[in-house]
Amino acid sequence: MAVTNYSELQAAVADWLNRDDLTAAITNFISLAEAELTRTLRHRSMIKRSTATIDSEYSATPGDWIQTVSLILETDPVRQMEYVTNEALNGLKVSSRATGTPTHFTHVGTEIQVHPRPDNTSTGYTGEIVYYAKIPVLSDSNTTNWLLTLAPDIYLYGALIQSAPYLRDDERLATWASLYQKLIEDLYVSDQRTRGQTSVRMRAAALQ
Repeated sequence: MAVTNYSELQAAVADWLNRDDLTAAITNFISLAEAELTRTLRHRSMIKRSTATIDSEYSATPGDWIQTVSLILETDPVRQMEYVTNEALNGLKVSSRATGTPTHFTHVGTEIQVHPRPDNTSTGYTGEIVYYAKIPVLSDSNTTNWLLTLAPDIYLYGALIQSAPYLRDDERLATWASLYQKLIEDLYVSDQRTRGQTSVRMRAAALQ
């Protein structure tokens, strides 16, 4: 069975579970699998860029943001901002409350905090954030995404694993979990090779 869209994925999950009475539950299994993948998976296809005006100490991150890769100011020359911890940035604030061109940033919740505070508050600075974005959620109106196109088997086994607590004591869980782990591992290897990295270190959190 080909799995190229949301409807076909639901049908495949029902087929593998050999159940025709789980229509509503299967959508939940898929949603739970997506939530786990968004938390643990980091792949080049999740990387996006966005620009914003930085004219105050705090700025909002994009709505689909989950992790920052880099932040630059489009000054002349372009300035690569340095990430520091909340504690370190607070230390910078204590040592100097001067305003100027931001050089450091951290995250407070889903906001970006910069130091020093921008001195150009009338027009601000143009910032470009490169970040990992949430995996677009599948739905009847959004029937596919990059992950379903690239790795439909990860979606399938991820949803099957999420069905286990609902169906209770399915003896196939160990098999599904093993296949899912192998597929995630293969995806990381492929991603690192595409990035030109010959040494691959698996991320244990994504394989649990």
